[in-house]
Amino acid sequence: MELLELLPYLSALIVGFVMGLLGGGGSILTIPIFVYMFGIAPVVATAYSLFVVGSTASVGTLKNFRNKNINLRVGLLFGIPSFIGTYLTRRYILPNMQDHILSIGGFDVSKDIFIMILFAIMMISASMSMIRPREKSSGDKPKAKAPIVIVLGLVIGLITGFIGAGGGFIIVPALIFLTHLEIKKAISTSLFIIMMKSFIGFIGDLQTTSMDWNFLMIFSILAAIGILIGVRVAKKTKATNLKKIFGWFILVVGVFVIYKEISGF
Repeated sequence: MELLELLPYLSALIVGFVMGLLGGGGSILTIPIFVYMFGIAPVVATAYSLFVVGSTASVGTLKNFRNKNINLRVGLLFGIPSFIGTYLTRRYILPNMQDHILSIGGFDVSKDIFIMILFAIMMISASMSMIRPREKSSGDKPKAKAPIVIVLGLVIGLITGFIGAGGGFIIVPALIFLTHLEIKKAISTSLFIIMMKSFIGFIGDLQTTSMDWNFLMIFSILAAIGILIGVRVAKKTKATNLKKIFGWFILVVGVFVIYKEISGF
């Protein structure tokens, strides 16, 4: 295999590293990598992304469990409705969508383009909440009540299931601003949630999508190596720096995806 053919696979290390460092962002990288580097159709790429992100997140989750850095109560309260939403979307909603969504000025917006644009818009929206400076949370600031966390988990599960994302770029800000978890604990808890919801969503895809298991296993193993490195680096990085890095990272990738899709018009 030539060097140029190896580069896309080596990008799996970056995917894992980003997930370990930021508690998300795996799908932000895997979907563009699968679509633009490997030429995989966006709908199939979202299915592959769920498997790779879920496998990689499980490695980081095991490491964080040993370090007692996961809020299990919040993770289950948010995660269970989230992965129910993901499964429903992947199993029933996405397979029944028409290939043609709408027409704008004579241009036909396909399901593939719609998925990628929605994916990018969600990234940019989530990035704003991480980049903007906010007042420090006071110790007596009320946390979101359980029903609100459950409903939000379900909604995020439905949306991220649709775009094939683990959802860390939305889950981390939600955990910080709703449950007031400290950034590093939010990152670890996010990996736990992503692990659950990605695998459940992927189960829905198994019934509708043909999988290239050799490709998925190679990419996932490389990403798992990357996440072990990312988790170690995250422990030595200041929380405020992680928050800004996360925000700018997903903003840049979101803008890139929109540019890539619009330039194809």
